[in-house]
Amino acid sequence: MSELNDESLNLIFRDARTHSAWLDKPVDDALLAQVYDLAKMGPTSANMCPMRVVFVKSAAAKEKLKAALHEGNVAKTMAAPVTAIIAMDIHFFEKLPELFPQADAKAWFQDLPETALEYMALRNGSLQGAYFILAARSLGLDCGPMSGFDNAKVDAAFFAGTTIKSNFLCNLGHGDASKLHPRNPRLSFDEACRIV
Repeated sequence: MSELNDESLNLIFRDARTHSAWLDKPVDDALLAQVYDLAKMGPTSANMCPMRVVFVKSAAAKEKLKAALHEGNVAKTMAAPVTAIIAMDIHFFEKLPELFPQADAKAWFQDLPETALEYMALRNGSLQGAYFILAARSLGLDCGPMSGFDNAKVDAAFFAGTTIKSNFLCNLGHGDASKLHPRNPRLSFDEACRIV
């Protein structure tokens, strides 16, 4: 397998930033589909693919979301062209006959308690959420992932009557680089890693 060049690595990692200010530039629905189609290819345990995404674009949907946001996240989220609700289906096992046909994987999970299912969905859905951010960046979008909202309110507004629960939010669009703060430091390899 070949490596990405420095330009690609800069786009996805080194120069990419978390944006809070947005240019008044729309994001096409076809581009959102491309983001998902890339993100879905990342690995998950038993190919469970628990991530579900709601792309909040319309004024009415933004108002529903606004009611669940913590005060510090309202302005930047309302200004973003799109906010992706990165969510997870706790009953991901229902799709396993299609997603993992080489074994009866549904039987591995269907009788587990909800807390265990939610833990598995959260871990794998968070992995998929990270793939989603990398996919969006690779397609030229800026991202503003965040917590800072009432999950129960989001779930009631967007997932009522389902087995889907919200994980985190990710604002999407074209960020205003002039409003970025200097990048915060990261831990060095020696601080964060050991080879044993």
